Amino acid sequence: MKHFIISGILLAGTLASCGGADGTEDVENTDEVKDSIVYTPLQTDQIEKFADLQILQYDIPGFYQLTLDQKKLVYYLYEAGLSGRDMIWDQNYRHNLEIRNALEHIAANYSGDTSDANWEKFMTYTNRVWFSNGIHHHYSMDKFVPDFSREYFDGLLSETGAELNSEVVDRMFDNTADMKRVSLDGSKDLILGSATNFYGENVTEEDVNNFYAERMEAAGDHPVEFGLNSRLVKDEDGTVREEIWKADGMYSEAITEVVKWLKLAQGVAENDEQGKALGLLVEYYETGDLEKWSQFNITWSQATEGDIDYIQGFVEVYGDPVGMRGSYESIIQITDFDASERMAVLAENVQYFEDNSSIMDEHKKEKVVGVSYKVVNVAGEAGDATPSTPIGVNLPNSNWIRAEHGSKSVSLGNIVMAYSNAGGEGILREFANDEDEIERTIKYGEIGSKMHTAMHEVIGHASGQINEGVGTPKETLKNYSSTLEEARADLVALYFLLDEKLVELGLIETTDVGRTEYDDYIRNGMMVQMRRLEPGADIEEAHMRNRQLVASWAFERGQEENVIERIERDGKSYYEIHDYDKLRVIFGELLREIQRIKSEGDYEAGKNLVENYGVKVDTELHQQVLDRSSALNIAPYNGFVNPILTPVMDEDGNITDILLSQPESFKAQMLYYSENYGFLSH
Repeated sequence: MKHFIISGILLAGTLASCGGADGTEDVENTDEVKDSIVYTPLQTDQIEKFADLQILQYDIPGFYQLTLDQKKLVYYLYEAGLSGRDMIWDQNYRHNLEIRNALEHIAANYSGDTSDANWEKFMTYTNRVWFSNGIHHHYSMDKFVPDFSREYFDGLLSETGAELNSEVVDRMFDNTADMKRVSLDGSKDLILGSATNFYGENVTEEDVNNFYAERMEAAGDHPVEFGLNSRLVKDEDGTVREEIWKADGMYSEAITEVVKWLKLAQGVAENDEQGKALGLLVEYYETGDLEKWSQFNITWSQATEGDIDYIQGFVEVYGDPVGMRGSYESIIQITDFDASERMAVLAENVQYFEDNSSIMDEHKKEKVVGVSYKVVNVAGEAGDATPSTPIGVNLPNSNWIRAEHGSKSVSLGNIVMAYSNAGGEGILREFANDEDEIERTIKYGEIGSKMHTAMHEVIGHASGQINEGVGTPKETLKNYSSTLEEARADLVALYFLLDEKLVELGLIETTDVGRTEYDDYIRNGMMVQMRRLEPGADIEEAHMRNRQLVASWAFERGQEENVIERIERDGKSYYEIHDYDKLRVIFGELLREIQRIKSEGDYEAGKNLVENYGVKVDTELHQQVLDRSSALNIAPYNGFVNPILTPVMDEDGNITDILLSQPESFKAQMLYYSENYGFLSH
């Protein structure tokens, strides 16, 4: 499960090992390979801005304090992540790789007038496609239809010698076809209404349900994550079958490269458990066996020693309209020891929060096990984790593994810091109700956001249990599962942010931190996040639905006692919380109901909550938010380039050090990635 921040607003057949002193004989000398990128001093800054996006850099604190073997481990995991990059592009849309190849060929070879307005529109489109790993917006899921003409694009193809099938070009410019990568409109067939490439042509929602029904029923108490690593297709005779993503199956070329680097990483593992987990991950990629994935997750969740960790695989299911198939992602992490020590107290006291939650006693866990929490610094990301990255992650996602073996929660400290450095007070000052709210947010907003993220991941996703005999949330709550789970985790955090226990534990100095976060959550859920929607659009993304659901339900629930008031002043709307303690009670009531829905598998109640409170927006208020935001010229979405890890080799080809630098530009990094990690697109 992931936790996001956007513009300062809170939103989880293989190659054998080689010889040589380092086991790296088959690793290219990347000092030579990376000559195409111009290096600049490592720093954190905004480097580019286009459309509704800005590109940032992040530093990797503590990297040069690592031992050589630890640096190698980071580097091998980094290369493994990038080696699988093409998979997310293909997963997102069936024509993405072809389109990317054509766009990049034009971007690299065009010699015409780059000051022309059409060229600027072309590069904006290309940048947006790079940012979203495809032609659909990374957050709204809407397709980008080019602002330049079909004739202009055909001319670029001809002039540069780029190749792209005319039928694919038709799809690019068609404003009626494949318009939503993920559609969550429950009134229609979710799969037929989505452009995602997780499913073959003519596969329906009914086909998916029928294909997995018996498997799920026979799975018992320890089911695998059915469908996580496959594409479901329908043959001409109507037979439905899986195309498994594995080393000798679908995505073979990319997965083989991933496996090569994971084996090298296993060779420099910090401890036995870490090495064992990497070995299981390799076996999973080689076989496609989801039982191996379960074994990996159990071992990985227990491997809490060491300074280096990672997320790698087909993990989160937000990109699947029915919440089964995992998008490829990779995040490499270095522990921030000082920050982790301060925050580990949450994990140590997780039972207190479960016992004192507002949920029904029968839905509480008698013993919450194995929750570990660390603040980490990201050392590289790939796939679905970049350029747009979460700020916190809690894994594994399997409910029974979490319940019996525990989970890992991480806060991505250097990413949070980079967001913070890039943010400003413009949005706050425009949408906050008064100076008291502004001053309190400036004083406590940063720690409030950090606490919310930590509590969302550590105690939020770890809390509660499913009633015996009730299926997994993916089975029972279907397309509403992700939204309801994120709302539940948010509500756990919100409920306890006003608890004096946090002061007693030394995590915050005053519960004004919680009040500040309440202000931010209502302000964001009711207004500010709408600046990311096009006029007339419904909310599709699960995290956005979650935030509006919680805020609007609480607003409505507190109307009789005027707990939250909507204020109109000078033609602008604001929200003011009059009774924070009562709002905490309201948050607790909604938490209890959503936990009941999840525990009992009450699909209709879950559907009604999401559809009635999380989907539709007040169109007049939305337009007001857009108008007020546009005057600030602050991009609603942030993303990152990755620092470059360059190995230093001795004359025998052994790695003697790893150096860090930043890419010259977003374009330079994207072109380099496709040239050197395009294992599915070459």
